Amino acid sequence: MADQTLTQQVVVSNEQGLHARPAEVFVKTASQYQAKIEVVKDGQRVDGKSILNVLTLAAVKGTQLHLEATGPDAQSALDALAELFKHNFAENETVE
Repeated sequence: MADQTLTQQVVVSNEQGLHARPAEVFVKTASQYQAKIEVVKDGQRVDGKSILNVLTLAAVKGTQLHLEATGPDAQSALDALAELFKHNFAENETVE
């Protein structure tokens, strides 16, 4: 039986969008899972485990993205990735 593809919609809420730092956090998190992760923006589908592909989406603040995961840990992967968006990739925290 083939693995089911699960989908989660997220909204980019970072002031500067999904730029290099949050994209790196996204890719590192996605890479911890066996599931195939794809990010879809306006019909453009990219590999969620490739920072260059994620950056090509040019996702600015307010952009709706669909995260798709296929594999044994797909739900866990989507939950972890959605948390990143929910907490703005921890960009509101102060860096000392």
